[in-house]
Amino acid sequence: MFRVMSPKGYLQRPGLRAGVGEIIRPLASHIHIFTSPRAWQAVNPDMSISLERAGIRWQLDTLTGECTDAAIAALQQQVQTHGATLILAVGGGRVLDCAKAVNDALPDIRLVNFATLAATCAAWSPLAIIYDERGGHLRSQPLNAMPERILVDSEVIARSEVRYLRAGIVDALAKWFEFEPYQRQTPHQLALYLKVAAAWQAVTVLKRWGDTAVADNIRQQVTPALEKVIEANIVLAGLANSIQDAMATPGFAHIIHDRLTHQPELHHWLHGEKVGFSLLVQSWIEQQGKQVEPELLALLRRFHSPLTLPAAINADRMRQIAQQIHFPSASLAHLPFTFDHPLLEQALLATSAFKQ
Repeated sequence: MFRVMSPKGYLQRPGLRAGVGEIIRPLASHIHIFTSPRAWQAVNPDMSISLERAGIRWQLDTLTGECTDAAIAALQQQVQTHGATLILAVGGGRVLDCAKAVNDALPDIRLVNFATLAATCAAWSPLAIIYDERGGHLRSQPLNAMPERILVDSEVIARSEVRYLRAGIVDALAKWFEFEPYQRQTPHQLALYLKVAAAWQAVTVLKRWGDTAVADNIRQQVTPALEKVIEANIVLAGLANSIQDAMATPGFAHIIHDRLTHQPELHHWLHGEKVGFSLLVQSWIEQQGKQVEPELLALLRRFHSPLTLPAAINADRMRQIAQQIHFPSASLAHLPFTFDHPLLEQALLATSAFKQ
């Protein structure tokens, strides 16, 4: 048996922020808005005007740091104290993950995710990524509750810094490079077939439209190419993450990413940038040090993924990083390659040969 986790509705169009009140009014009249200062600025005054016209009452709550256990607990208390029946989460991955965790803990509260970036599939993915206060990954928490709606205003995405779109493209590409090896090892499992199919569809879209969408984002123009890439980054990548059965298939590169979040020198790297570098390490291990998959390397260069670690992370630090990467042994048995900590160390060291 397998299940597909999905929201009850997904809507994407330019100018959507000005219609949020009409969308939410049938769902709730008293809401709790959870956002970040930059995201709230990006959607206003249009969103506030829309909510006011719809007669919706709200309290505003902002996240200024990481999605931590403390931030989740604080948001949960605020929602319960104010008596709201719906959370409207407006922002990027940290805001959306925090709201998803609270929604999962409060089954009577509905959630609407309004993504202001296409840098990850967080709006859709049935996981909440929990960090410590310094941005180090603690856990990826599976969720049972999914949003009532996922809303995306492509004008807001078009006005965001292009670095976020590029990082989202790499994060979406990663789904195929991470899930396909499982299918290679276990080719006759329907859930895995569907995961890989969704991930491959994202790859197809991003190869065809990625460069054009990046150029459109730089010009801050909403175009069909940008719309397609936003859909690939959020919907197709999120769907690939949302097809689940008894066989756990954690992304190998994402496990490496999780350890890299504990490096202060990499805190300025976006999620997708860390994932891109980690894909390079994964590919080196898959090929047993013979080469890195040429197509993957070309894609990482094409979308400006970092290929080398900062000089401050020396060989000794790489050894420490390698020793602290722990991949679930049960899932490793379903991959067509093996590794140990010395091989991980060699892979990290080998990345120093790559140029941006």
